[in-house]
Amino acid sequence: MALPWLIFLLWPPFAAPLLTHSCPSSPPSSANTMLPAYQRAAQFNSEAMGRLVTNASIQPHWLPDGDHFWYAFHSPKGTTFILVDASTGRLEPAFDASKVAHLLARITDKPVLPLQLPFSNFLYTPQRDAIAFELAGKWLRISLKDYSYRYIATPKLSLPAVAPTQKPSPSAYPQFYLANNNIVMRISANDEKPLTTDGNAQNTYSAFSLSPNRRYLAAWRTVPGEHGEMYNVVSVPSNGSLRPTLRAYPYDLPGDRLDIHHLILFDLQNGTEQEAKADPIDWGGPPEIRWQPDGQHFTYLQTYRGYHRVCLYEGDAATGAVRPLIDERSNTFVYPPCNYLKFLDSTHEIIWASERDGWCHLYLIDEQTGKVKNQITKGPWVVRSVLDVDAEHRRILFTACGREPNQNPYYIHYYEVNFDGSGLRCLTPGNGQHTLQFSPNHRFYLDTYSRVDMPPITELRRTSDGALLCTLAKADVSRLLATGWRFPEPFHAKGRDGKTDIWGVIYRPSNFNPHKKYPVIEDIYAGPQDSFTPLSFSAQRADQALAELGFIVVQMDGMGTANRSKAFHDVCYKNLGDCGFPDRIAWMKAAAAKYPSLDLTRVGIYGMSAGGYESAHALLVHPEFYKVAVSMAGNHDSRTDKVWWNELWMGYPVGPQYAAQSNVTLASKLQGHLLLIHGGLDDNVNPFASTMQFVNALIQANKDFDMLFVPEAGHGFGPYVQRRMWDYFVQHLLHKKPPKEFLLTQGGDNGCTVTFRNLLDQPVKIYWINGSDRVLYHTLLPGQSVVQHSFIGHQWEAEVNGHVVAQYTVAAESPLWEILPETTYLEADSPAKSP
Repeated sequence: MALPWLIFLLWPPFAAPLLTHSCPSSPPSSANTMLPAYQRAAQFNSEAMGRLVTNASIQPHWLPDGDHFWYAFHSPKGTTFILVDASTGRLEPAFDASKVAHLLARITDKPVLPLQLPFSNFLYTPQRDAIAFELAGKWLRISLKDYSYRYIATPKLSLPAVAPTQKPSPSAYPQFYLANNNIVMRISANDEKPLTTDGNAQNTYSAFSLSPNRRYLAAWRTVPGEHGEMYNVVSVPSNGSLRPTLRAYPYDLPGDRLDIHHLILFDLQNGTEQEAKADPIDWGGPPEIRWQPDGQHFTYLQTYRGYHRVCLYEGDAATGAVRPLIDERSNTFVYPPCNYLKFLDSTHEIIWASERDGWCHLYLIDEQTGKVKNQITKGPWVVRSVLDVDAEHRRILFTACGREPNQNPYYIHYYEVNFDGSGLRCLTPGNGQHTLQFSPNHRFYLDTYSRVDMPPITELRRTSDGALLCTLAKADVSRLLATGWRFPEPFHAKGRDGKTDIWGVIYRPSNFNPHKKYPVIEDIYAGPQDSFTPLSFSAQRADQALAELGFIVVQMDGMGTANRSKAFHDVCYKNLGDCGFPDRIAWMKAAAAKYPSLDLTRVGIYGMSAGGYESAHALLVHPEFYKVAVSMAGNHDSRTDKVWWNELWMGYPVGPQYAAQSNVTLASKLQGHLLLIHGGLDDNVNPFASTMQFVNALIQANKDFDMLFVPEAGHGFGPYVQRRMWDYFVQHLLHKKPPKEFLLTQGGDNGCTVTFRNLLDQPVKIYWINGSDRVLYHTLLPGQSVVQHSFIGHQWEAEVNGHVVAQYTVAAESPLWEILPETTYLEADSPAKSP
């Protein structure tokens, strides 16, 4: 959601020509011939493309009875409000829109159309015989019996009550706090004393946890690491000074000395302390201590540096003994996202995720012995997340991919399963990428699914048996198709082993001619932490815009990326330089064999961050295939990049593979045309530790290359850099001259602007939902509005007093979110004087 960066060009005094372009092998044609293609690409890159699609998502507004909800159904002419009886799947108008429009026209003395009513949210009465909404700052109540109206006072909405904060009673002593690297014990309100005195800056107490019976204290004593610094040059200081400044920040590198945490146990009753008989924590912060009800035993989760081992330990505060309950080990790495842990206190069991059978699955563990009671899920597919654990009914709701036959193995589906592994049921049978919205009582759910070549479909289903109750909407893309826009094509082919399917996507220009030859550009990001090929429908993608210039653009996930088998993933271990290239090249050759329009004598590649390393690496290790590369913010040397990323994938301790696969080390092998781009304020991949060292090695090797340095950019860029990438591929793959300084004013995928408006009578916090993270963006006072840049499909939540009161999924046709609480009726109201 970053705003576009103000761009400046820097001409460093290097011997190699920077910001210049090597002459193409054939004379460039007139820039005028490319102007229509650039204009078309800019159109397809625009946020406006998303507004040509309606009903890509449905936002249900559930009523308190749990069986009914209403939603807005959009069409090119306007909006219809529909009431749904979820128990039967029956749809009907939420009210007579024509009568409401006629009434509002009389009230406002302005024309009002039934499909363009001046509100987006409303409340029902419990009998659903009236609605109320805000109009021009006043609340209006309309009877659905005779369509009479009256103004009412702002409704007193039924928001969740604030739970009383539980504070320790004055007699809940002892209490503890950290001060001057030590732990202080407060014995009473007026008496305290140091519990420890051996703490200092090089041996500091950093965290502690008190047992529920207040007898034992478990504390972490930390020996700090070195925490070296990185630096950015602030070329354009915000204070208006012409003198650049340095910006320093801590940045741990692979092999650096990191914090070490020792577990110290205090018996407060006997006044003794001892160091636990446990391995020091050599990776990450001090883990959370989880006390067992007996107040003596506890557990904590330890990840060992290098990610070869993750262990759930049980400790005894009385004896200092520690034993492994669950000990997960790997010769490569224990994949952090496959690391779910859930304690079932009432049955002394644990739900645990592991790749021990070659796939990420769930296991039921006996908490007392640490032994597997049974494997909950199994098969050649991957559990992706656990959404809910129903301990009472011993059921799990989770997402997974790769289980449904004859589908892309990356599609997310939702499942339920019993703790014993029986009763596995898919809740989302449709062929596509799914998202679910459950009703508040979980009796029903909305299933929205799509593919890159299929617009979204939203269905209402019953949770108990998954039965389809009705189809709520199918996205309308008729206006989008009228522009010439075309669907990308999912494509799969065998990888390097001739057996494993590699899945990807092909983008063609809207004026595609199957009898012509097109240069091919690969969009690469092969970071092992996930998979990256688009799976769901989108009207606006940067790769489609790039294709409009006269290219065929492809993206795929090769071996070494996640969400397939452990063996598929392990290809990356100590081997980031592989980048999946053998699979990618085989995939493109298979695509060219099927579609001769792909010209594999002219192949380009671009990427950002890890993709920046990989795109440049392609010209170093596979110059026979890749001819042109645009590398943005690349981490070109794992030795100078962030510790967690590189030690996880490249191994710890740091070995010779780090240098062997570095672009800096391999700079002399460069062939083809390379454009390097980096932002001066990037604190994710430091430009001076990465790209500039690569640049220096290229100069030392007397290699020609091009470079764009963006002084005020961080780890991301705006439309100027996107246009410069377009120019580079046009020059060196099409051998044409791009339009001079074409102004690209909009960019990014699915961006849009939405308005959040608080209709509640109290402040509300607005959170962006990013996977499992909630990021606070705004606190809106009653009646306050804010304009927010977001992306189609992004999810937001409104929270009052710690409770979520409303949710919103960004859709191009509904750029206004009027925040009212869900599952709320209009209570008894009092008339207000008509203005």
